[in-house]
Amino acid sequence: MVLLRGFELLSSWLLPLLLLSSHAAVRTEEAREPPLVIGSGAPIRAAPGDDTVLPCHLEPKYDVEGLTVEWSKPDLEADPAQRLSRVEYVHLYRDRREVPDMKIRSYLWRTQLFTDDLKDGNISLKLKNVTLADQGTYRCFIPKLKSPVTASIVQLVVAPQSNQSFVGDKPKDAVTLPKPEDHDETDAAGGRLHLIVVIPLVVLLVILVAVAACLFIRKSEKQKYAAASTSPLTA
Repeated sequence: MVLLRGFELLSSWLLPLLLLSSHAAVRTEEAREPPLVIGSGAPIRAAPGDDTVLPCHLEPKYDVEGLTVEWSKPDLEADPAQRLSRVEYVHLYRDRREVPDMKIRSYLWRTQLFTDDLKDGNISLKLKNVTLADQGTYRCFIPKLKSPVTASIVQLVVAPQSNQSFVGDKPKDAVTLPKPEDHDETDAAGGRLHLIVVIPLVVLLVILVAVAACLFIRKSEKQKYAAASTSPLTA
């Protein structure tokens, strides 16, 4: 009877707490914004022979190491003699590696992703030894991204004596692209971590209090029963 009463007490506290924590977790998950693919709002300029970067990233930051990343050139005219040929890419990243056999021949050995930055949503493409034929519109695309915006456009202008400046391997245009504020992501992650840590502690505390209450009630009833058994009978 005492244990049953203790479990009833525990259930009356634990069930509402679990429901509240589940509701909070669902609301936290819904509050997360879907990542958007963002290119460059301004044309990227380079001179023949330069190395340049076509900037493209996800906002907010999102790990795309396990996703397919496609870079293509939509305005590239197809070869009339090869109308039935398969789709070719400026750069194709699939199954965590580059797929060179589906690449446009003129881009072989001249493109690469910043693979160490894919976990942060950086899908910018480095293009080496730029030629006049490289000028045009480029499209960065993540086909399996669960987002309303899975692709973006980057315009490359190739002209002699380009005044584009670089920071390391990346141009200033790529470095200064608007990116999600680090503190926003940190706050969101901190909130989720807070829920993960606090909820189990509260549940454990409730269980300990319920068990202690059960033991105290049981001990009190045993003492009353012993006192009643040993008390002298009155005439």
